[in-house]
Amino acid sequence: MDRDEEHTVDRRDSDAAVTDDRVELGLALLARLEHESLSLAAVIDRIETITTDPTVTRTILDQAELRGLIEREDGIVRPKSRQYVSFDQDVITKEGEFTCKRCGSGLSTGYFIDLEAGELGPFGSSCIRKVTGRE
Repeated sequence: MDRDEEHTVDRRDSDAAVTDDRVELGLALLARLEHESLSLAAVIDRIETITTDPTVTRTILDQAELRGLIEREDGIVRPKSRQYVSFDQDVITKEGEFTCKRCGSGLSTGYFIDLEAGELGPFGSSCIRKVTGRE
């Protein structure tokens, strides 16, 4: 029985680590948004490339505000950082069979954003521009 209890504890620790990873990845993405302001819906659209869990989404938004990465007011989000994703340095292209994290389309070329907290993607050519704010 002690083994089962240990296994349960390990699983909880793993789940907590996954949540922490998603939060950190979300914060890294919000820190690199290339907009003066965005609707909350547009910001959530980007966060949903990481998680669709409403609790994790709320945690990402709350932590981003607490850490000074964004300001929120009346459904508008204003990013505070001016460190944008550089396509030359921060976007990695990989060939293979992928599914876009944003729209679900099948891809033969995947674009990944290399953030401090990890790699985000794959995205198709138009979705990578949308997620990074270039479209």
